Amino acid sequence: MSSAKITINHAALRRLDQATIRALEKTAEAVHTEVVQAQVIPFAQGHLQDDSTFVDTSHSSQGRVELVSSTPYARRLYYHPEYDFSHEENPNAGAHWYDPWADGGKHEDFAPKAFETFYKQEAGHDLS
Repeated sequence: MSSAKITINHAALRRLDQATIRALEKTAEAVHTEVVQAQVIPFAQGHLQDDSTFVDTSHSSQGRVELVSSTPYARRLYYHPEYDFSHEENPNAGAHWYDPWADGGKHEDFAPKAFETFYKQEAGHDLS
């Protein structure tokens, strides 16, 4: 009978866990940047797009980040495509501005590809 000894490198696993968290946070920031650059968020004075939309990383260690729009009118604008959105500042402004980056959207592969790139960068030599 043969036997094998397996040693688990817990330090390496912790480094990979940390790489996952950092890659997740960077992915959320990249999606946020993409959305702003796509000029799809309604823009009157810049508060919703610039000051009031941010990445919340408070739960990233549990595998969750959120793009938050903290203005009281964000929800109303997001869910009502019938509004007459100004296109003066953001020519692509309208409701459901995150949809192109969600499942089924034309940019649905952006976040998974960004995460893969960031994870490889963050994990570095631990992937080999």
